[in-house]
Amino acid sequence: MQSANVVIVGAAGLVGQEIALLLAEHGGALPVGEIRLVASDRSAGRELTALGRRLTVEAISEDSFRGMDFAFFAAPNDVSAHYAPIAAQAGVVCIDKSSHFRMQEGIPLVVPEVNLGHIGHEDRIIASPNCSTIQLVMALGPLERAYGIRRVIVSTYQSVSGSGREALDGLEAEARAWAGGAAIEPKAYREPIAFNVLAQCDAFQPDGFTKEELKLRQETRKILGRPDLELAATAVRVPVRIGHAEAVTVELGRGVTAEEARELLRDQKGVRIVDDPRAEVYPTPLQAAGQDDVLIGRLRQDPDREDTLHFFVVADNLRKGAATNAVQIAEALWQSGK
Repeated sequence: MQSANVVIVGAAGLVGQEIALLLAEHGGALPVGEIRLVASDRSAGRELTALGRRLTVEAISEDSFRGMDFAFFAAPNDVSAHYAPIAAQAGVVCIDKSSHFRMQEGIPLVVPEVNLGHIGHEDRIIASPNCSTIQLVMALGPLERAYGIRRVIVSTYQSVSGSGREALDGLEAEARAWAGGAAIEPKAYREPIAFNVLAQCDAFQPDGFTKEELKLRQETRKILGRPDLELAATAVRVPVRIGHAEAVTVELGRGVTAEEARELLRDQKGVRIVDDPRAEVYPTPLQAAGQDDVLIGRLRQDPDREDTLHFFVVADNLRKGAATNAVQIAEALWQSGK
């Protein structure tokens, strides 16, 4: 069987390690021949396991992409900006998790279940969206196709793993300090995150929104092909290790019952309905952790507007919000022969 040679850029980080894990879990969807792990000089020399092989992380260079078919970029913007064009010029398909290429003209921004067709045969750099955007469009995509969407309001409840390993370690350190009776000193954010809620994800912009909130607006518009879509977001950091949650209000093009929408979303690949109010069943981050599916629940029609729905969306931000989406893009391209 023919196989693909793969390089993971940022292999020592949370998302990079998750990509390596998923390549093994998904088996033959993308049969991997050679796999190369690269990272910054700081992480070079570490030994990591990928596909059952014990490998040494190499320092990134232009030679890292020689002979490769796919490059997964799970690294900072400046790394993607410098190396992805070099790899693409060498014929490597680059799937980038940074924000550098997402809103650039001519670069497809892709969630495979929603807009795989945006990838052309000649595309060598493909952007994977922000984690909170991915789970949102997994719900909005079917609704837009079936009914049309007029307006979206979304509030996110984002786990600390979205900020990286330092924030995960910081949450645990703050919790241990509290349990030991010590004062909680902030470790990863301006304020403590343990037993707290921070109404800020990323930096504030002049209009009062944060970069995270603007990403949700801009990326959703691009993915759905709706530059006119009205969307406003409030992004909040919560003391959860893994799994982002979102409370979504969507105004549709016509009246839709909750049951109609529930059945529509139930048919969406990659979505799992977790919604039984009588049994107090709804999605939680603990349920989503380690899962590739996006969980949707609390689906209900607005009491005053027949064209408006409210629901709750939860996903593992390291998997479908990052690594799984990237791996699925590569799998789809490999299987289609693009």
